[in-house]
Amino acid sequence: MKNIKTSILTSLIIVSLSNFSTADDVVETLQEAIKSYENAEYSLAVEDINYALQLIQQKKGQGLESYLPEPLPGWNAKKAKSQTAGAGMMGGGIITSRKYTKESSKVEIEIITDSPMMQGMMGIFTNPMFATADGGKLERINREKAIVKYDEEKEKGEISLAIGKRFFIKVEGQKVKLDELKAYAKSIDFRKLKKLP
Repeated sequence: MKNIKTSILTSLIIVSLSNFSTADDVVETLQEAIKSYENAEYSLAVEDINYALQLIQQKKGQGLESYLPEPLPGWNAKKAKSQTAGAGMMGGGIITSRKYTKESSKVEIEIITDSPMMQGMMGIFTNPMFATADGGKLERINREKAIVKYDEEKEKGEISLAIGKRFFIKVEGQKVKLDELKAYAKSIDFRKLKKLP
């Protein structure tokens, strides 16, 4: 029975690793998990599998960084960064972000994926009552539904989009014009995001 379980676990891990090279940290960590499992060190096996999952999510997040746009003319941008969020932040998942500045103006774009809260966030876009709460307006940006909230007096706001039922995008700005905020949202290639495997 133990050999059958080990074979099944090994097969599942091999299938999941088909996209990684044999010298990869993920592969090594999962090989350690198999050894721990075979030695009945179940806590260690779980720890290794969870760590491997974090490494995979990290790789996935780094892949998303290229989908964050370059700065608009006259703006500067910091290097994009990704993090695996714990359950306390957006229910978990991957957050990839980039910050843009122009004098006192600031914009930050976040792409969130693999979050258990994604389904609930998607529901907001199908219910006009939720979408327009707190002064939000339902609009289309590059043919995608967006919730736009903007305070003209404070010159700050945010644009939220749900892309392909997999990605939640937030474009948030301070000391910015609404046109600039929308320009950053429009500069994201939603079509490419939708095609991601």
